[in-house]
Amino acid sequence: MAVNVKDLRKTPEGYFTSRWGLPEYTDWMDEIMSWKENCYIGDWSFVWNRRIKGPDAIKLFSDISTASFETFDIGQAKHVVNCNEDGKVLHNGILSRLSEDELMLQGRNGFWADYKLRHGNYKATLQADDLAKFQVSGPNSLHVIEKACGESIRDIQFMHFRKLRIAGLDVIALRQGMAGEVGYEIQAPIQHHRELYDAILKAGKEFGIRRLGGRAVFINHLEACFPTVIIDYIPAFMSDNMLDYFNEFKAAMRSFETVNQIAGSFEGKEINDYYKSPIELGWSNVVKFDHEFIGRMALEEETAHPKRTMRTLVWNAEDVIEVYASLYRKGQPYHFMDMPLHGHAARPAGVPMGRQGDEGRKTGGCDHIPRLQLLLSADALVVPDRH
Repeated sequence: MAVNVKDLRKTPEGYFTSRWGLPEYTDWMDEIMSWKENCYIGDWSFVWNRRIKGPDAIKLFSDISTASFETFDIGQAKHVVNCNEDGKVLHNGILSRLSEDELMLQGRNGFWADYKLRHGNYKATLQADDLAKFQVSGPNSLHVIEKACGESIRDIQFMHFRKLRIAGLDVIALRQGMAGEVGYEIQAPIQHHRELYDAILKAGKEFGIRRLGGRAVFINHLEACFPTVIIDYIPAFMSDNMLDYFNEFKAAMRSFETVNQIAGSFEGKEINDYYKSPIELGWSNVVKFDHEFIGRMALEEETAHPKRTMRTLVWNAEDVIEVYASLYRKGQPYHFMDMPLHGHAARPAGVPMGRQGDEGRKTGGCDHIPRLQLLLSADALVVPDRH
């Protein structure tokens, strides 16, 4: 049966531990400054990878993704979003084209691609692949990678990649990032994890590189207004009509139920009330109607008549101070507002959902510079142009 909304209001017995190594290496404020002043190295090796081969590899993703594949060159990567029939987001991830009929998918949507491949008629195969993946972002990231590989990488365009050699290893350098600065993800077979990490860290020493811990890791997503599953929205496959896939997903990812939680003032009657579309999450730029895909009809209607969209809200600084001051007064304090992110990787607090005009328990996260408390909200109303 579908997930009961009341069950998602309960605090899980176990907390989700950081997948980025330690919660902090220096401290979270110093690490947040790294992508503004120098650069950081973060470990994303835990992200799932699926290698898809065959003449129908691209057709599979065209059928299940909102992105257009009219142009998809070898050496290019795309942000791909998967929806259910109602146009609500199941998963999103990064898809790279390695050769004419070979792709690499990074993200939870590998489970969905595998499911649709097995239940469809596609000439393709899908296999898991373990990769060491290190993101290097910030104004000095270009210099760090160039020193590590000993060559210029200024030819690599955004969301494109090519091969390099670092510490005698063949690696892939994908240019991407959330920090508002140049950034790269360096990928290699998982058995070279330690030597690759150490080589990048050594090359970055003179450029002030920082190691990124779990507490700071989501703040650049917050700054970029890029929503994160579980932190900002819940995946739209927990309803009765998707129970087959939901059960398969839970069996493959056993930690899912320990972190999936909702919070806030909105009281939905059904789990469907909490789902979000790519339009609401601010991803309308990757919704293209030049092909047939799951959820297209619903998204065409929503695109023509949008109701809600993603916005970054800034808290009043005095209100944030008041929340903390209440901890040191007699009486009941306000609901605790953790730093730097309420519900960071080491302690989830639940996806915030609020009624219109009701602050509820949305608390967001702290951008150390310019010292603002920010919140992503997909509940902002779209006001039609009356002119």
